[in-house]
Amino acid sequence: MKTIIQGVKGARDFYPEDMAYRTWLHKHIGAISSSYGYQEYDAAFLEKVELYAAKSGDELVKEQSFVFPDRGGDLITLRPELTPSLARMIAQRQNELVFPVRWWSYGPFWRYEKPQKGRSREFFQWNCDLIGPNSSEADAELISIAASFLKKVGLKGSQVHIRVNHRKLMESQILAMGVSPENIKQVFKVIDRREKLHREVWRQFAQEMGLNIEQTDKLEALIGNLDLRKESPELVRIFEILQATGLDEYIRFDPSVIRGLDYYTGVVFEARDEEGEFRAILGGGRYNNLVGDVGGQPVGGLGFAMGDMVIRLALQKYGCLPEFNVFPARVMVTIFDETSAIKSVQISDSLRKEGISASCYPEVAKLPKQFKYADKAGVRFMVVLGPDEQAQGKVTVKDLASGSQEMVAEADLARYFSTKLA
Repeated sequence: MKTIIQGVKGARDFYPEDMAYRTWLHKHIGAISSSYGYQEYDAAFLEKVELYAAKSGDELVKEQSFVFPDRGGDLITLRPELTPSLARMIAQRQNELVFPVRWWSYGPFWRYEKPQKGRSREFFQWNCDLIGPNSSEADAELISIAASFLKKVGLKGSQVHIRVNHRKLMESQILAMGVSPENIKQVFKVIDRREKLHREVWRQFAQEMGLNIEQTDKLEALIGNLDLRKESPELVRIFEILQATGLDEYIRFDPSVIRGLDYYTGVVFEARDEEGEFRAILGGGRYNNLVGDVGGQPVGGLGFAMGDMVIRLALQKYGCLPEFNVFPARVMVTIFDETSAIKSVQISDSLRKEGISASCYPEVAKLPKQFKYADKAGVRFMVVLGPDEQAQGKVTVKDLASGSQEMVAEADLARYFSTKLA
């Protein structure tokens, strides 16, 4: 047998059932985003490496990005995330835009990672950003959008929650431990690794990153202090606003959340399933310096991103993923024989013109074969146009769900299905 050429490792094919989920997710993302007044946009799939090199962090650029030289010698990458592209777009038209800018996007991204459950090298991602304000009200708005989405798709706060922290709060606490300002980012990396490593391995990692034993003890106590948020006026205000929205069941303070990207400057948050089975479902935070760093005027900014793979695992786990009908046609017109083929095509075409999704079997075949196909395809109604029916100007309609059938005049067929499929 011939060997089938395999796809690229980590790249994804979207068979109809996968495409149905992708479309469903896009629909719900768009509904939530637009309900908050956000506009849909997108950015280039290809970017210069320098856009990410300065602010996203060495790991993203050197280890996770698909980087290659173009024919002019510039280093180009398939976009691994969207926030730097957004900052570039804002900077390019900063004097023309109306602030605050509320934008959302849903599109493909690429990271050179080890493919595993919930992670691939090619993925689709929802990005939602608010550019302009530097306020707790803006922070709360982004978090509430994420919580509203979780609620809309049927997830409960007892199943999935959003963990919130603030980098300025953590920075002040870390400085109080005697850590020098230039080592703050190193300590952030230590915090970010806490859940990924066993305790003793993590403590060893902390000391390798420059913390002494006393500082490691204090850091471990710090990220376990759930009352710490009371020392942050920003977090107190954010939680007050979220409580007023009625979405507070989805929100928790967690000082171990720090987020790995270097450009975050304030509030940070991520959504996790209650049992911790999956990696972060979504994550984001405030990045006030990013637009200025790519050449624009400094302006406040924050946003979050959600990949399509982990949220699917969570939806499946908690029974919130609907069954998708991947065959859109609810009606199929059979072809009885060669002489009636054109008439069958005309009937299916007339149904479509009336807004009824209908297909016509694409060749002359025995009726049992056509019925078998329709049953597997999830078609509910079959239209049979045999010699007896044609003589009377009628068709036989069989309901595959109930097994019943009846004669319907051709002229009444669209009205008949409009009632049945309402």
